[in-house]
Amino acid sequence: MKHKSGYIRLSILLLMCSFVSVVYGQVQYRKPLNQPFGDQKLYHLGFSIGINGQDMLFNHTGYVGENGEAWFAEIPSYSVGFSVGIIGDRYLNQYFNLRLSPSLHLGERRFVFKEQTSGKEYERSLRANYLTIPLHLKFSVPRMQNYRPYVIGGVYAAMDLGTKKNDALYFKKMDYGLEFGVGCNIYLPLFKLCPELRFSFGLADLVNKDRSGLDEQELLKYSQAIASGKSRMISLIFNFE
Repeated sequence: MKHKSGYIRLSILLLMCSFVSVVYGQVQYRKPLNQPFGDQKLYHLGFSIGINGQDMLFNHTGYVGENGEAWFAEIPSYSVGFSVGIIGDRYLNQYFNLRLSPSLHLGERRFVFKEQTSGKEYERSLRANYLTIPLHLKFSVPRMQNYRPYVIGGVYAAMDLGTKKNDALYFKKMDYGLEFGVGCNIYLPLFKLCPELRFSFGLADLVNKDRSGLDEQELLKYSQAIASGKSRMISLIFNFE
C-alpha cells in the first residue's frame, strides 16, 4: 500500500507539473505583441531626432608658398551636432522597405592647419549645416517578440546651407554619397522606437578652388594646400514611427 500511495503521489506531482508547464507555455505563447501588424502598413510616416559628428577626408597638394611654407589640414576630433528629419516608408514585403527621409543636420567641423617645418598652427571652426535627402532600402530580420533588428543602405544628396566665401576653406553647395546603418525596431504600445547608427560617405570633392571673392588673401594658402576633400559623417538617430 505504501508503494502504491507513493506512486499515486508521484503521479499527481508529475501531472501537476505537466499542467503548470502547459499553462505557462500557453501564457507565454499568447503573450500579446505590441503593434502585431505595424510592419504591414503599405505606407507610414514618422520623424527622427539625433546627434551627428562630421568629418572630412583630405588629399593635399604639397603646395609650397613663396615663403617656403607647406601646410596641411586635419580634423582632430568630432564636434557634436544635431539632426532632425521626417520619414516616409513604403512596405515592399515582409523583409524589405523603401524609405525616404529628408533631414537637417546642424553641426561644425574644427579644422587644424599645420605647417610642415615650423609646426605653426591655425585653427578654424566652420559651420556644417546640411539638408540631406537619403533614399534607403531597409532589410529587417524576422521579429523577435517586440524587437526586430535591421540594416539599411542607400544613397543621398545634400545641400550645404552654411558655407561662406571668406572662410579659410570654401565648400561647394552640393554633395552626394552612400549611407549604411544598423538599427533595431522596438515595438511600444503606441509607436515604434528605432535607434539607428548610420555612416555617411561623401563621393564628391567639396573643396571649391575658386577663391576670387576672398577678401583676406592671407587665407589663400590654406585652400592651395588642399587637393580635395570628401565628407564623412556618423549619426546616432532615433526614429519614431
